[in-house]
Amino acid sequence: MPALSQGDNRARQVSFKYRPLFRLTNRHDNDECCTVPYTRINIRVPYIMSEPSDEQAAMQHYLVCGTEECQKNGEFYCNNCHRVLCEQCRDEHLKSPKTKSHEIVLYQHRKQQLPVEKCELHPTRTIDMFCRECNIPLCSKCSTMKEHHTHTFDDLEDIYSEKYAAWQGEFSKIQKHFLPTSLGLKTDTEEDASQIKKIMESIRTSMEAEAESLKNLVDEVTSENIKHTHTMEKSLLEMLKSQETTYEDYMTYLENMSDEFQKYLSITNQKLLFSKTLKIQSIPETTKPVPPVFTAGRFNKNDIIKLLGRVNVPNKEPEKRKIQPMKAVTTYMKSTEKQLKQSKEKSDVKQTLSLSSSVTKVREYSVPGVYSAHHVSVDKSDRLWVTDYRGNLVQTDLQGKQLQKIQTSGGTEGYHTATQDGDLMYIDKDKKVIYRITPDQKITEFIKTGDWTPLSIHSSRINGDILVGMYKDKEAKVTRYSKAGKKIQNIQRDNQGQELYSEPLYIIENINGDICTSDFNKYAVVVVNKSGQHRFFYKSQGSGFRPWGICTDVLGHILVCDTIRETVDLLDQDGRFLSVILSPQQGIKEPRGVCVDEENNLYVGQYDTNTVTVYKYLQ
Repeated sequence: MPALSQGDNRARQVSFKYRPLFRLTNRHDNDECCTVPYTRINIRVPYIMSEPSDEQAAMQHYLVCGTEECQKNGEFYCNNCHRVLCEQCRDEHLKSPKTKSHEIVLYQHRKQQLPVEKCELHPTRTIDMFCRECNIPLCSKCSTMKEHHTHTFDDLEDIYSEKYAAWQGEFSKIQKHFLPTSLGLKTDTEEDASQIKKIMESIRTSMEAEAESLKNLVDEVTSENIKHTHTMEKSLLEMLKSQETTYEDYMTYLENMSDEFQKYLSITNQKLLFSKTLKIQSIPETTKPVPPVFTAGRFNKNDIIKLLGRVNVPNKEPEKRKIQPMKAVTTYMKSTEKQLKQSKEKSDVKQTLSLSSSVTKVREYSVPGVYSAHHVSVDKSDRLWVTDYRGNLVQTDLQGKQLQKIQTSGGTEGYHTATQDGDLMYIDKDKKVIYRITPDQKITEFIKTGDWTPLSIHSSRINGDILVGMYKDKEAKVTRYSKAGKKIQNIQRDNQGQELYSEPLYIIENINGDICTSDFNKYAVVVVNKSGQHRFFYKSQGSGFRPWGICTDVLGHILVCDTIRETVDLLDQDGRFLSVILSPQQGIKEPRGVCVDEENNLYVGQYDTNTVTVYKYLQ
């Protein structure tokens, strides 16, 4: 934001509190910190906060040099005098013995002038310094007080200018990128909603037409079947009628034979009885008809669904809306620029990554000094840290060479974690202490957990917080510590007061801040949000589930080892099962520890072997 001269009529009065920048405190004789009431400061700032449009620029006058009687265009700015200078005045300014050491920069690179504020303890002095140790602004006389002896001081104007530039940069981002980009995305969603309505109406029309077609086919088949029964009935009845005629003819024959026999029996002459032999024909044989049997169709609702079809959402990753990359914004906050760049790079990687159609084995490491790979961590130098059930903690390089080995009291838990700073933290259950190992192999005591026995630990990739799973008697909880080791949160029960955890063996934080815990005795993965509110339990797809190692990736997937099925399952961040990443069919046996490195490689440790296998499952 430009700092203009008093005569500039384009400035307006803006009132704001000084609270967002600093906590104003002073030390008294009792050495207790007392907060000074924050004062309201009026400063003159340009009316136009963001860069003007072409039309606005055409209506504005150029910057005038601040030197008396000089009306030339001011292109430069003296950060010491806080004055606009033209090129000629700049040269004279640098030649003058009094001002030759002043810092003169292009106007757009100027420092912001610090608002004037009087010291509460020394009303005649202006607050213009900042104490690093006390983290407070003060005046030059305050800096000579005994409580600030040996302290280091910064120019408050430099700090103010840096923060001002950073805030202006953020404001510019909102105006130039975030607002117009969000407006475009909102328009896209409205167009998508209209398109969805058209698609769904078309689907309903197709479904009705499909159902009508099936009804017509059912009527046609039923009609043909009924016609066929009439034909079958006619044929069977004709056969039976023929048999009826056969028996009627035979009965007529029998009546004739009966008369014949009766005639001969009435003759008195015996010789006639012996003169002729009468023989009765056999009864004609016929067959009984085989009645037709109706075989009912075997179908259910699912069969009808298959015939008619159903509406499904395709099983694929939704296409992310394209967000135009933000143009670089000049700022004095170099660390902020670096953080923004890293965040953008991660975002770009995330937008291009998706699940691969197959899992590819990349390489294997044999880790000397461990009996099995129960837990695996990869530090910033891509070096492996592996622990086994005997408490051996071993670090190796990428060639499998042992770099250091530490004996701990740990067992089958996830009791170590690599930090953002390149350190490693590990748990000593017996001493109930968390230790820190620096890259130069210096080991220091970091956190004491008191009466609670720590089991698992994870260093957040979001803010560096430390998450620790622990138990005491029949209770268990997850505690959050700051990077400095200060306890800031306990997570133990849900909203109904029910215990969330039983034995939190492994713990990880997802990209959305969810805390995911592999709880062996709960037979579940327990997930809570960053505020500690319970979100869901995951208890596998089959019968029996014993979760072990757990990790997350850049897409928010949750990967967990199942010791019953000997698989590595892949879930989305809401606990929905997606697929089995690794199984015995792929050569994996009893997976125990998993982690994902910065290159999105999946490291898997297995029981009863010191081999760590690396897989690629994202593309």
